[in-house]
Amino acid sequence: MTNTITSEVLVIGGGLAGIVTALEALRAGKTVTLADRDTPERMGGLALWAFGGMMLVDTPLQKHMKIADSPDIALADWLSFGELAPDDELPLQWARYYVEHSRAEVYDWLSNEGIKFLPAVNWVERGRFGDGNRLPRYHIVWGTARELVHRLLAALHRADTGGRLTLLHRHRITGLDQAAGRVCGAVAVDEENGREVRLSAPSVVIATGGINGDHKQCRANWPAERPQPETMLNGAHPYADGRMHHWVADELGGRITHAGEMWNYAAGFPHPYPHFPGHGLSAIPCKSALWLNHRGERIGPEPLVTGFDTHWLCQRVAEQQKPWTWHLLNWRIAAKEFAISGAEHNARIRDKQFPQFVKELLLGNHALVRQMQRESRDFLVADTLAELADRMNQLTCSHDIDPATLQATADAFDANFNNGTALHNDPQIRMIQHAREWKPDRLRTCKPAPLQKPGAGPYIAIRMQLITRKSLGGLQTDLQSRVLDARGEPIQGLYSVGEAAGFGGGGANGKRSLEGTFLPGCILTARAAVRAILAGG
Repeated sequence: MTNTITSEVLVIGGGLAGIVTALEALRAGKTVTLADRDTPERMGGLALWAFGGMMLVDTPLQKHMKIADSPDIALADWLSFGELAPDDELPLQWARYYVEHSRAEVYDWLSNEGIKFLPAVNWVERGRFGDGNRLPRYHIVWGTARELVHRLLAALHRADTGGRLTLLHRHRITGLDQAAGRVCGAVAVDEENGREVRLSAPSVVIATGGINGDHKQCRANWPAERPQPETMLNGAHPYADGRMHHWVADELGGRITHAGEMWNYAAGFPHPYPHFPGHGLSAIPCKSALWLNHRGERIGPEPLVTGFDTHWLCQRVAEQQKPWTWHLLNWRIAAKEFAISGAEHNARIRDKQFPQFVKELLLGNHALVRQMQRESRDFLVADTLAELADRMNQLTCSHDIDPATLQATADAFDANFNNGTALHNDPQIRMIQHAREWKPDRLRTCKPAPLQKPGAGPYIAIRMQLITRKSLGGLQTDLQSRVLDARGEPIQGLYSVGEAAGFGGGGANGKRSLEGTFLPGCILTARAAVRAILAGG
């Protein structure tokens, strides 16, 4: 016999978007069922492990740093960088909605929830030609996104007055229910005991993430005109497999749009202690490292430098002859610049240890470098370049790296410093000098110096691969987060939020993100869905 659980709102997916949807619905007096496939300790989905950066517009923190931002400036940057088509109506509407409401509906809302931000706005995705963020907008949650998830989960339970919340873990949705032309619930399987459960609700919200956790889906939607590497790591949630997208499209007539647009990263390496098969970590590439191909030659003629255009970096890495590249650096660079995205390897920020955070910022994060030296087989350390070349070849079981080639690569770069700063003539050095003009970047970026500078060793080589992350496309939705059919009409009773909706409209970011738009996109779309439900939409 199938058990039935009835509520006014059914939320499918326990990531950030699902949690915010459930929280806002509870606060509005609704009864809510939240069904999530993962275990209780992993509630929060990918956000639980995320770094917590947010692209926010015209905030008090920006004003404090004398950054004169506005929704109009931000929208111009968004449309230019994302290359949104002029007739892509719904993504354009969501892009405008984001820049106009991120201050009130994200920054202020989170502040009221007790969330704080680091007291410095970072400048990322500037664009290779100044066509990205013209201004710093990247706000970092103090405590990382894990703090965000924990606080909102605590708020969720506080809002559960009268037992109005039914929280289901380890429940996998197997189908959606319809009656009289309206979505009215879902069928789930309790993976603990294999029993079927029917979840009845007049409003159903899909918050199941994107498709990038399933590499078959990822490759099936990869744009034919863009290079695709032979192998990739998985930096998405393994349950973000796109199944719900296809159920909505195939059974209910919903529309998936921009499925080929993805926000991947160019500098991933295998997690030393993987949480699931193929699990990778995304390094924040060191600006001062030389980015090399599999032969140890510098990739060019335009050097690969992070912080300007991640989308372009991914394409350059994907087009290489072999599916890995190398970062060549020294200990001096690594201690100051090497970082790994996410909560797991940013303990000082995650655990809110401000004095230790400042100490590592000023003196270098030697502990993380030593940790990767111990734990990661892709993180190689050697006293000489010849020894390093040998270790690189051992790792790849090849003779790809000629020690003479690696030495020549380092010598060619170091030659820039032979005649003083006035004669520096390397585009990577110019990009570093530009980045260091912004004070937060200066704290995290080395002053340009020879790679073979005495006392800066030992040398380090890190093998990097492309790593999947976010889906920029998804189910097409209107500004009320209602899922639309092929005619552009709402499917009654069905909503989609967060990454499942392409963070709004089925693809609000276009071809590339200004970075940090994902967590706020989850919050904005979730809150819009609840407002529509309350209005009877």
